[in-house]
Amino acid sequence: MRPIALTIAAGLALLTTSALAQTPDLAQSGLVGPLENPTIITDTAQWPKTFHEAPALAALVKAGTLPPVEQRIPQEPMVLKPLRQIGQYGGVWRRGFLGPGDSENGNRLRAADKLLFWDATGTQIAPNVAKGYEISADGKRTTLFLRKGMKWSDGAPFTADDFMFWFDDVYHNKELVPSPSPELSTNGKPGRMIKIDETTIVFEFDDPNFLFPSQLAGDTQVGGGQSRLQSDGRELGLYTPAHYLKQFLPKYASAEVLAKQAKAAGYDNWVQYYKVQSDWRLNKELPTLSAWRMTQPITGQIWVMERNPYFWAVDTAGNQLPYLDKAQLTLAENPEVINLRAIAGEYDYMERFIDLSKLPVFLENQERGHYKVHLDPGFNGGDSEIKFNTAYRLDAEIQKWLGNVDFRRALSLAIDREQLNQAFFLGLGVPSTPIPADIIPQSPGKEWRLRWASTDIAKANAMLDAIGLSKKDGEGYRLRTDNGERLRLQIDVAQTLSPTWPQQAEMIIQQWRGIGIAADMKLLERSLFYTRVRNDQNQLIIFSNNGSESLFLYTIPVLPIDPQSSLNGAAYAQWYTTNGAAGIKPTDPLLLKGYELLDSASGLPEAERTKVAQEIWKIATDQVWSIGLVGLSPAYMGTRVVNDRLENVPARTCVSQHCRTPWSGHPEQWFYK
Repeated sequence: MRPIALTIAAGLALLTTSALAQTPDLAQSGLVGPLENPTIITDTAQWPKTFHEAPALAALVKAGTLPPVEQRIPQEPMVLKPLRQIGQYGGVWRRGFLGPGDSENGNRLRAADKLLFWDATGTQIAPNVAKGYEISADGKRTTLFLRKGMKWSDGAPFTADDFMFWFDDVYHNKELVPSPSPELSTNGKPGRMIKIDETTIVFEFDDPNFLFPSQLAGDTQVGGGQSRLQSDGRELGLYTPAHYLKQFLPKYASAEVLAKQAKAAGYDNWVQYYKVQSDWRLNKELPTLSAWRMTQPITGQIWVMERNPYFWAVDTAGNQLPYLDKAQLTLAENPEVINLRAIAGEYDYMERFIDLSKLPVFLENQERGHYKVHLDPGFNGGDSEIKFNTAYRLDAEIQKWLGNVDFRRALSLAIDREQLNQAFFLGLGVPSTPIPADIIPQSPGKEWRLRWASTDIAKANAMLDAIGLSKKDGEGYRLRTDNGERLRLQIDVAQTLSPTWPQQAEMIIQQWRGIGIAADMKLLERSLFYTRVRNDQNQLIIFSNNGSESLFLYTIPVLPIDPQSSLNGAAYAQWYTTNGAAGIKPTDPLLLKGYELLDSASGLPEAERTKVAQEIWKIATDQVWSIGLVGLSPAYMGTRVVNDRLENVPARTCVSQHCRTPWSGHPEQWFYK
């Protein structure tokens, strides 16, 4: 088992104003504000001495059904100085979602349960559930310090025992977690979790692992917060409510009774039953540490999360957070409906699915809809990119060409990126390979911005002829070399974050006609899209590489390293994470070199890690493992529609994957005027 080298890109000038020079019109638009966030107060001398609560909770305390606020918050709470002012209680945060496949929408509202998080820039680790951490000089031990007196949403103590239960009884149960987390090992050697006392946990490795604190804060398997064994098989987090979930494990309950309970609930076995019970989207009885606890599941027309009475953060005046009573997500048929509702002012804070190409309409309707528009440019090179699945095995002829670097390069050279930029990004993006912005230390350099990414139809045609695709049919389309039929590719598009991805795919398909390549676009519901990806049934997809600008924080868009999340070869990712015990070993020697470089990073100093990242980017760009289209824009969750009355919202927020927008803006301290 190999480590996924994910780390903080220290010094990553993520989201700095100077970077807007690459899109000067954005810099002058007035829609891009300064990065800002509330301040976490760590000096205990500045902490409030008395505490207050929402009126609804005060009524429950008076009725005797809830302990006083002083007994609900920890002795060591997280104290926030709100961004602009102390808020007031009440109100509902209205959002939209697209159904059961859109669970990530809610995950981002629950990032309060992450052990560590980030500052406003996304570059410095900040406390969260854990009040702090230490890493040993040799990098082999990371110590995590929890908050004394912290409680779950049902009032039960939250302690180191919740970590040890997860590690011993969940993580090491092969029926629940068949594949171990690569982040919990170094050089193929599993790490250990050790309880020191009720509020101290140590992660110990045989070899240096300087990256582990950043893994805890990043969008990684160990950085996911509360463990969620969701039905799709992905395992996240490092802790779970032992007092509640023990009842669903055969180790602590009768296997016969569990089997009967599972059958009665409509499940085949206790494993399926446990996963549902541990899934916050489906089980409203599951205790949580998040600011809001789910009260209506994702399966309905309305998905609701209500105030957690035991939430562990307060403001500098001693008011228990969050200020808002609940978050309510209303089902929409598709992203277009979400955009129409946002334009009509039916959402209070919405960035997910918002279509940048509709910016003029949003601006025109601001006053009528009682909202403001904010733009948060990203620093990833591909707000849209075409990803190749070289692990595709369902058609040997297609497989051959997807694995051919000159075929991939030719397809890239045939794309007119500026046409895409003007049509779908209002000219606010940068035609580009997937590499990050030039100011990012891990970027390989300006000379890689258009490597195999300029439009050259003549060269693309010549390359296709040279590799053996010279024969064409009467309409000019190239023929397969096995049976003489028309060679036809398929681009899978998820009904997901970008409303214009289907149209972008269609435009690319039209452009590819110029080099005799036929292709189809297939629009898929999000769950089905990911099912196909996890089974390597996809040939090409259109997606974003958001987050890849900090390569070791979110490597998934570049290399196939997670069987559940990677979009460019699930079988390769399975081979990588199991050290060759399962999956398919890549035949591409440069992909294997990419893995080796990635593995080497965990024990390296920062400067050397940066060089490793640059080398990975050079290989990925030259090999065109994905075709960058347009990037460095506010298209990917960087176009925000915010209710005029919603206060303490940042003028600009980090939208990188590890920042988990909208939680990067600390919505626990938002309130309505």
